[in-house]
Amino acid sequence: MPGSSLNERRKAATRRDIAHTAAALFVEHGLRATRAEDIARAAGVSPRTFFRYFATKEESVAPLFTEGTQRWVECVRAAPEGLSVADALIKAADDALDPAAAGDAGTVANAESLEWVRSLLRMAEDAPALRSVWNDACFAAETALLDVLAERHGLGALDDARASRGLRLAAGVASAAIRVSVECWADTDAPADGGEGPGALAARSFESLRDFPWSSS
Repeated sequence: MPGSSLNERRKAATRRDIAHTAAALFVEHGLRATRAEDIARAAGVSPRTFFRYFATKEESVAPLFTEGTQRWVECVRAAPEGLSVADALIKAADDALDPAAAGDAGTVANAESLEWVRSLLRMAEDAPALRSVWNDACFAAETALLDVLAERHGLGALDDARASRGLRLAAGVASAAIRVSVECWADTDAPADGGEGPGALAARSFESLRDFPWSSS
């Protein structure tokens, strides 16, 4: 229904606004010093509205994590059908994680989001609750990737993919490569684009996995 779709878009926009506000406050004041009420006030919503969307202050940045991880999965889905799985993963990593691949407007937005992620991952080293939010986003992306790999192998149902040990392992390996690449980049001061950016690091990881049996069962 159009009304329902509009309502969902509004909810998603509110979640993104809160997430960006929370990230900015975390960077400026620190995670411990920032309360959920502070985030709500800065985002222009009531504390009640904040807690309608997020259970904790750490969870409020989940949209920043999930948008990036889901963008990569969708880029894998959009990769040309003729590509091997390894080549599809490499192309997706470049398209989703290299700001230079997004065009003028997309480059600015993607680069900004990646910088937020870098700052949050650094904070997560000493914040188990925030690390858990990142891990949840990565696990959700792995589950979604399994579905995409099933499609690329002509399996019509996710249950078929889950029954395939090879595809489940492939989704896990690919997701781990992306996660580690982003985390390793976040530990540095390298720009998001270029040879040491997360997209380039992920692409090199997948290059080393070309002989992985992506389609074995």
